[in-house]
Formats: sequence, structure tokens, C-alpha cells
Amino acid sequence: MAYLQAVRTTLQPQQNAYTQLTTYFDPHSRIAWGYMHAEPRPCFTPTLLKELLAWGKDLVARIDDPDGTDVGYFVIASNVPDIFSLGGDLNLFLQHIAARDRDALYRYAVSCVDCSYAVHSHLNRPNVTSIALVQGQALGGGFESALAANVLVAERGAKMGLPEILFNLFPGMGAMTFLGRRVGHHLAEKIIRSGKLYLAEELYDMGVVDILAEPGEGELAVHDYVRREEKSRNGILALRAAREVSQPAPYDELIRITEIWVDAALRLEAKDLRMMERLVSRQTGKAETRSEAGSHSLSA
Repeated sequence: MAYLQAVRTTLQPQQNAYTQLTTYFDPHSRIAWGYMHAEPRPCFTPTLLKELLAWGKDLVARIDDPDGTDVGYFVIASNVPDIFSLGGDLNLFLQHIAARDRDALYRYAVSCVDCSYAVHSHLNRPNVTSIALVQGQALGGGFESALAANVLVAERGAKMGLPEILFNLFPGMGAMTFLGRRVGHHLAEKIIRSGKLYLAEELYDMGVVDILAEPGEGELAVHDYVRREEKSRNGILALRAAREVSQPAPYDELIRITEIWVDAALRLEAKDLRMMERLVSRQTGKAETRSEAGSHSLSA
């Protein structure tokens, strides 16, 4: 935690109009940091999705500017205590499903895919590495977004999972593709079918998590990784490029799977929607508890 405070003290927040995303840039390590803090729940709200995509465009402009400071890495993380992301905006899902508004549900799903693909494709810039830093819980779409990163760093005790099967759905914004590339599609499907939460330690043993950090030392682990990559950067980036040829994750594949997800969501029955409503209530209560805890710690 002391290291986290030091990082945020020495780096200046970038000037932007973001309301659910705080960004920093460290010119010395060439790392751009993006800390999510969506409201009213720490999930992928439409506002947060727009801001993540806008941040990606800002980074691309910086990278492509010959007079700008080079960006070698960008990190997706969270400012919410004990929560990386609770995933998709379930309350919004319920509204669109109730209204039978397929177009709105599809547009939301595509924006999720666009964010994940930008992370996976490292902004379509070959010399950039995307990193997800999971501290706390990463559920559903939160786990999917972490899986999309080139490097997944998680602190011990963090919990990740895909609970969509509990309300008779499946994670449709990249889980099968990104998880399958990490552990094979048979094990990926087993994890999705289970609906259970896994500790970061378990996922590290499975090969899902790349780097396991001690609690409170996630940022330090990111910096340690960057230092190691810098020593062999040419070889590591070439190896990644080769993997992207042999194990591609094409955008069209993600969109086709998302279309299946949208149609499946519109077939949910009343009992499934009631389960989703209960999960929204749990998310809201969990977010409020974490917010109060964070406020108390800041004022102490």
C-alpha cells in the first residue's frame, strides 16, 4: 500500500474530462496507468466504456506523435478497494431485456468487445504491452477484460470468476476466446460452466494468471515485470507477434460470439432475470460497503 501511495504521489494525473477513470503517465518507465472507479457500481457502465476507449485513442495519439513521450506499456487497474471490476452492467442488461431492445443490448456488448480488443491488440501498436492488474474481485466482464491483457498480474487472495451461468447465460465478451488462448478451450469451457470464483493462486497454477504478487504489491510487481521485459524486449515482442499468428483472437470472432450472447440474453426467463436482479443487489451492497471502507481509511 505504501508503494501504491508513492506511485500516485510522484505521478501527475493526466488532464482530461474522465469521470470514472483516473489516468497517470510515468515517462521514466513509459507506463500509462488507468484506474477505474465506475458509479454507482464498479462495473462496466456505458460511461466507463466510453472513457476507456477515449483513453486508448489518447494513448495512440501520444504513441504516434514523433515529438511525444513514448508509451511502452499501459495498465488497466482499479481505484475501488478490493474490487477490480464486477463485470457487465447487469442493471442495464435488465432494462434492455425488459424493453426487448436488442439493438441497445448489442451496442453495449460491442462497446465491451471494443474495449477488450483494444487491450488484447495492445492498441494495434506492436511495441506496446497491455497489462491488467487485479487487486480484489474480477467478476464476469471484469475477468474477461483482465484476460484480454497481454500480461495478467494478480495479487494473492484476489478472486476471479465467470458467474454468468448462475443466471442461465454465458460470458459473451471474450472469455471463451481469451481464456481458451491461455489454457485451452476444454479447460476454458469447464471454468465457464462452473460459475465459481477462483483464487489468484489457483489461476496462476492453471496458467491463467501470469504474475502472482503479494497483497498490496501489485504496482511493484508491474514495475518489476516491465524491468524484466525491457532486458529482452525484442525477443519478447517477437514471440508475442508469433503467438498472435499461431493463436489469433480475431475481432470478427469476438463479435460473432457477442451476437450469440445477445440472442441468448433475450431468451432469459423470469427466474433467470430474478437471479440477475439479486446479483445487482449484491453488487450494489458490496460497492457501498467498499466505498464506506475506502472513505474511512482516507479520513483516518
